[in-house]
Amino acid sequence: MSQLLSLEAPDHARPVRLRTGRGVFAALDVPPTGPSSPVRGTALLVPGFMGSKEDFLPMLPALSAGGVRVVAVDCRGQYETGDASPAPSYARDDLAADLVAVTRALDAGPVHLLGHSYGGSLVRAAAIATGGDPGLWASATLMNFGPAGVSPWQQERLNLLLSVIGSMPLAEMWPFVRTKDTTTPPDVERFLELRWLANSPSQLAALARHMLDETDTTEALAGTGVPLSVVSGTPDETWAPDAVERMAHRLGAAFVRIEGGGHSPNVHRPAEAASALLDFWLTRQGAAVA
Repeated sequence: MSQLLSLEAPDHARPVRLRTGRGVFAALDVPPTGPSSPVRGTALLVPGFMGSKEDFLPMLPALSAGGVRVVAVDCRGQYETGDASPAPSYARDDLAADLVAVTRALDAGPVHLLGHSYGGSLVRAAAIATGGDPGLWASATLMNFGPAGVSPWQQERLNLLLSVIGSMPLAEMWPFVRTKDTTTPPDVERFLELRWLANSPSQLAALARHMLDETDTTEALAGTGVPLSVVSGTPDETWAPDAVERMAHRLGAAFVRIEGGGHSPNVHRPAEAASALLDFWLTRQGAAVA
């Protein structure tokens, strides 16, 4: 499960409902607060398995102060988005197509895509499916996402989830999936439970299968021509950091390792994660101004 330590959000963060050609998506829209004018770019942040837009809250102040408009989204089946449209499909290609639709709805020019954990799979799929369309993507960043399947330990957890998700209500599953960190603040713990209960069971099952069946499409992503970066928090029990670094080299991507960031450097080392993102978005050759 995505980790959180606080629910504090910037005062200027606006909850929005993005109406797209593929349905309505819940998001947080955070304009820049820094001295830069005009906006120095727009970033679309994509959460991972069991996650939501709130996973990026700790990074939002720094990213906004850097002059970037940030839009963090709940994907189809997650938290406040729900099904998004009638007869939802949770196929990876459809979830990636949702990112294209959200980007077009923003009407902000090419965006900097960031995918955390499983969100990285969707970012990769969207970039490949669109042939790296420079009209859509200014860059793509994979954060704590590896080239293929998850670790054996995570495979066991995902298979256990799949064995019960069709027969056990989410409320009864909560004691087994909740964080065991006794330092989690009570308000965060309540939020995490509400978020879990709001998830679509069909989406959870589909994404678990995706993570078990993930194939290595590193070369296809490299071939899109999209400027790429990889951020790796350590230690990480989902995708081995060394394998993530090797993937970055194969991609020809900018690479930053964040010690102590764990699987969620956006939460545990938000200042370092935001600094790495801004450096890539705004100073490297792929940091096109939107």
